[in-house]
Amino acid sequence: MNILLRNVMERLVRTGNLAIVDPGGSTHTFGDGTGPRITIAIRTQHAERAIGFDPMLAVPETYMDGEVDVVEGDLIDLLRIAYQNMGPSGLDVAWTRALESARSAFRRFQQINTTVRAKRNVARHYDLSPELYRLFLDNDMQYSCAYFESPDVTLEEAQLAKKRHIAAKLDLRPGQTVLDIGCGFGGLSLYLARNFDVDVVGITLSEEQHAIATERAHAEGLDAHVHFELRDYRDLSERFDRIVSVGMFEHVGVNHYRTFFDKCATLLKPDGVMLLHSIGRFGPPTATNAFIRKHIFPGGYIPALSEVLPSVERAGLMTGDVEILRLHYAETLRHWRQRFLANRERIKSIYDERFCRMWEFYLVGSEAAFRWQDLMVFQIQLTRSNSVLPITRQYMLETEKGLAEHEAAEPGHLPEKSSHSRMSEPGE
Repeated sequence: MNILLRNVMERLVRTGNLAIVDPGGSTHTFGDGTGPRITIAIRTQHAERAIGFDPMLAVPETYMDGEVDVVEGDLIDLLRIAYQNMGPSGLDVAWTRALESARSAFRRFQQINTTVRAKRNVARHYDLSPELYRLFLDNDMQYSCAYFESPDVTLEEAQLAKKRHIAAKLDLRPGQTVLDIGCGFGGLSLYLARNFDVDVVGITLSEEQHAIATERAHAEGLDAHVHFELRDYRDLSERFDRIVSVGMFEHVGVNHYRTFFDKCATLLKPDGVMLLHSIGRFGPPTATNAFIRKHIFPGGYIPALSEVLPSVERAGLMTGDVEILRLHYAETLRHWRQRFLANRERIKSIYDERFCRMWEFYLVGSEAAFRWQDLMVFQIQLTRSNSVLPITRQYMLETEKGLAEHEAAEPGHLPEKSSHSRMSEPGE
């Protein structure tokens, strides 16, 4: 084992039981021997050198390329050892700290998300085969954090609870107009129109999402109330009673926060309400994970609340409610990972082995970051006037309860989805 990698491993793994088989076949152990043994095999000297120099990027990349394998335990066990030893401050090795500092310094250049670049970035991820998403998402194709009211609920139940939770915070009234920024595959827009008799405009930059969402609205007979458009939020000029955005803010980029909230303030009527749902971090601002930025979400960024709220304030918006969802996304990702692995051979036939290994690491790494690092999800309720909403949260609780009772009374309202299902059409 080269000295660079040994230095990293000795500094990183103080607790746990990690074994590394180097390219020459020698086994090296790290940690205090507690817990189950995790063994990885490094197949090439290239991988050994790369991991020693830049482990945050090289471990997932060399795993993608088949140069590293987990031969005892699995990826989530490996990342648990790494993240629990690392802590939220990162890897305590001089050159890796320097690399992360450089990435933080250049993060604004990596997030210059013009309208052209934003569409290109979205296409890289969201315009993949729709079958891929059907193979690991819930039946409604919700590609964002679910809401687990208890640990034993299904993914379908948790995603339905998420929609109830968001709808309750919007305090909707029949006949109102709603803007869904980053509408995904259309599930939330359809849910709001179906349950509250509102008219919804959903916007996305993904052609695949737009096509599926439009088809779903037509299939449900909701064309008159739900309309999906391929538009950038910066191009809108209409005004709405309600604005909701779920899982889109991570793609805005820190350079554009003022633009985003200024635009939302102009689009929201004086007595309007907005609900922003986004991944965030407990710690201070930092750079996007190098692997995620390069291979999964180009142009993406997960903000600290300290970066978000100043732009909210400058836009003249008022923060009415903030909720932090801590482990909900870890559980969501666990379900996605299990479904992805159950359908791995089908996904491999759509793409290839390298793609499967890349997405395995993405799903596992994201789950691990929510469990053992500083990631969370925040929901911020915004208004333009502090007299728009009731002064207690009771209205939210009552709305959620009413929706749950209504859904429970509907026969077959929540079809189960087997984790081994190869394909299912969207819809509840």
